[in-house]
Amino acid sequence: MHDKLIFFFSLIICTHCFGQQYSKSWKDLDYSGDEKVYHRLDIYLPQTEKQTYPVVIVIYGSAWFSNNLKEMAFSSLGKSLLDAGFAVVTPNHRSSADAKFPAQINDIKAVIRFVRANAANYQMDTTFIGITGFSSGGHLASLAGTSGGVNLHTVGSVTFDIEGDVGGYTSYSSSVNAVVDWFGPIDISVMDSCKRSKDVNSPEAILIGGPIDENLDKCALANPITYIDANDPPFLILHGDADPLVPLCQSELFFESLQKANVPSRFVVVPGGKHGPGLFEEKYYKMMTDFFLNEANMTLQHTF
Repeated sequence: MHDKLIFFFSLIICTHCFGQQYSKSWKDLDYSGDEKVYHRLDIYLPQTEKQTYPVVIVIYGSAWFSNNLKEMAFSSLGKSLLDAGFAVVTPNHRSSADAKFPAQINDIKAVIRFVRANAANYQMDTTFIGITGFSSGGHLASLAGTSGGVNLHTVGSVTFDIEGDVGGYTSYSSSVNAVVDWFGPIDISVMDSCKRSKDVNSPEAILIGGPIDENLDKCALANPITYIDANDPPFLILHGDADPLVPLCQSELFFESLQKANVPSRFVVVPGGKHGPGLFEEKYYKMMTDFFLNEANMTLQHTF
């Protein structure tokens, strides 16, 4: 099942699988210091040469099963972001087979801290750091967005360190300035059309290390909604109403929660859109880049 899912994720992005043009790139940078494949990232700079570029981090989808699909992340969303003038960072992260949650968000937060700590080496302007991802990558991007500044957090009888200490840059912030969530799962306790899942072999059950019904506190700690507050960055959410893998109601729940907390947010429902097909098109790429450009401009205005 896992191999089939990853093959499916490889197919959904091929509408945009043509050669991306960039001026510079750095491959397989070790953001943790442990020399593991799952702790490597790539950086790409736009063809238009400048001294520095605002940054967008792109996270691949794999149902949390893969630890090495950063090239697919770049192929799916990289060209649009490069053309819009962003430095693009594509990280690997630990799979659910490598380690259970919160290892995955610990890795993504380490990536954000690495970007801030090493910005001068790679012509990145960390005044603005956006983050995006599709499917499980959308979940991790959303969680990074809502959990800024969160370290140890307890729900019921379970306490997780959401920030973690991966890498050597723990004095740097892992907060981001804007988030684009492409059809990410949000409340993993209700992934069966937003009802309680009974499948003990589901990707979300494997992520948390046990049956959903027996691990609701862990599910809550993996839920971006748990951490929402009015200080969260702006969100753009895109989701197809015919998605066969992540039900539309996941994004509906998320958007409603963001709105209740007065977090600036927009929710785009794509008629007939599936899990990638129907969404990975120029119209929606432009929505993403326009959103990030607007937020980057606003961030710069508030900085000076």
